[in-house]
Amino acid sequence: MDRTAPADETATPTPTGAPVPDAPGLLDGVPRQRAGGRGPCGTGGPGVTEPTAVKSPWLRTPRPWRLLPTPTGTPFTFGYAIVLCLTSLISAYADPALVHALRQTFSTDVAHLVRTPELVLVGSALWLAGGVASPFAIGFVLVLTALERRIGGLRTAGVFLLGHVLATLATEVPVGLAVLAGQLPGSSLHRLDYGVSFGVAAGTGALAGLLPPWLRVPLLAGFGGMLLQDLLAFTDPMTNWGHVIALAIGVATWPVVRRWQARGPGSPGPVRS
Repeated sequence: MDRTAPADETATPTPTGAPVPDAPGLLDGVPRQRAGGRGPCGTGGPGVTEPTAVKSPWLRTPRPWRLLPTPTGTPFTFGYAIVLCLTSLISAYADPALVHALRQTFSTDVAHLVRTPELVLVGSALWLAGGVASPFAIGFVLVLTALERRIGGLRTAGVFLLGHVLATLATEVPVGLAVLAGQLPGSSLHRLDYGVSFGVAAGTGALAGLLPPWLRVPLLAGFGGMLLQDLLAFTDPMTNWGHVIALAIGVATWPVVRRWQARGPGSPGPVRS
């Protein structure tokens, strides 16, 4: 009767541990097949690597020194802070008449904006109102450092300049129109106006859009509440309105700065809508 043909006794046995020629690289249902570049059950599998575990943000080691600017990590903020320190030293130790003349030269009042707008819009942002210990001076360092680490130096400079220029124009142009209409005296055209506060407010608004909600909400609530309190005090309405306008300008940049952050701080090329 018929019988099943015996196995070929001359066939070469497969060595123990050798890969099966036609077997797939990974076996369904077998766990940990990618550990340390090894194949199934720890046997050799070339080119198979273990995926890198992602560490939870809550478990990362705190690095408080990243809150401060550095020459290589945040060159724009670092260089700008040095300039502000130098002008603050001039304000503290130079002759008061000279300091007043310099600030008046770079003041963004209506009279200077009409004659030399480019000079005063840049020069007014080289001085600190209140010195290096003022709240906006501290905010300058912390906010711009955090923003520059996320979107890069040139983009941070653009956000700062946008808030500084637009908020200045939004507060000074109405003064000029009010003087023309006879609602304000002519001396209002020479009102001393300088500092970095508008740019810092815009940077704060932009930075809030890049933070998680549990940081964004307290930042906007705390900073916005401070600005509204100053506005209600009515001690310097023009400047206080400028701060609120600058913060709103920063918030309006959220779609752009979020795309910048997604591309990385050093990514080239323009951002298109």
